[in-house]
Amino acid sequence: MKTIIKTIAFLVITAKSAFGQMPNDALYTPKNSAWAVVSYNNGRWTEYWENTRKRDNPNFGTHTTQTFMPMLNIGIKDNLNLNVSLPYISTSTTASNWINMQGFQDLSGWLKYRVWGEKTGFSVHTIVGGSIPVTDYVPDFQPMSIGLQSKTFTGRLLANYTHVSGLYATAFASYIYRDNIKVDKYSYSLDGTLYNTNEVPIPNAFDASLKIGYINKSLQAELLVEQLSGLSGDNVRKNDAPYPTNKVQSTTVGFYGKYQPKNIGLNARITQLADGLNIAQTLNISVGAIYQFSFIK
Repeated sequence: MKTIIKTIAFLVITAKSAFGQMPNDALYTPKNSAWAVVSYNNGRWTEYWENTRKRDNPNFGTHTTQTFMPMLNIGIKDNLNLNVSLPYISTSTTASNWINMQGFQDLSGWLKYRVWGEKTGFSVHTIVGGSIPVTDYVPDFQPMSIGLQSKTFTGRLLANYTHVSGLYATAFASYIYRDNIKVDKYSYSLDGTLYNTNEVPIPNAFDASLKIGYINKSLQAELLVEQLSGLSGDNVRKNDAPYPTNKVQSTTVGFYGKYQPKNIGLNARITQLADGLNIAQTLNISVGAIYQFSFIK
């Protein structure tokens, strides 16, 4: 059974799925306080795009990726936050003998700074972040691999407008740099050319998002659309397995909601990959618990 598809986009989405005071919004944890978030994400798919051709594979069944992610967001200043997270990921299928994989993936860290503006009105934010693998998981056994084993760096510019009524709109754009990885095999094919080395390039990427929603002291709800575009790479060949060198593109739509009347709250996020290239049509459902506390009085 060779006809399978890549789940790189899900790994990118996972980095965004802990919600609230994250590197993709204009919300901040106040100085000398922190938010602890624990989230669970379930992503599953049966259909995928092999290059631009959409298809399924009954011999593979339903592919499921489960992610448990603890996250901490620290208020260094009222307009400067540090965010760290470390997901534990497991993969499985319902109708194949492919080996399930699980383990801790990549440690991520982000700094978010409000350059201009306040909580209401127009504001501009700069965000930088990166990730590094923390375990020796296998990166080239797609789609069962839990990650790509690539060190990454992301630079992001975010703009937000929040009306005094609570209505808001947020947009951002990012450049994602991915380092080369090393695999156990000493040759690979990229766009029809054979390379006799175990060092494999991972395509850099661009991502962008637009969110429209409403927020008050205890409630937040928003609609979102996200775009991911690989900047290089090749296509999944017909009836062949995907590889980390493949170019991935995706358009995702979804909803996010949060309820937090005091220092404890709950949130949820649901997204559907609507269109793509070399990627699975994944439905992601996430739920999380939030706890806010002060570490300096």
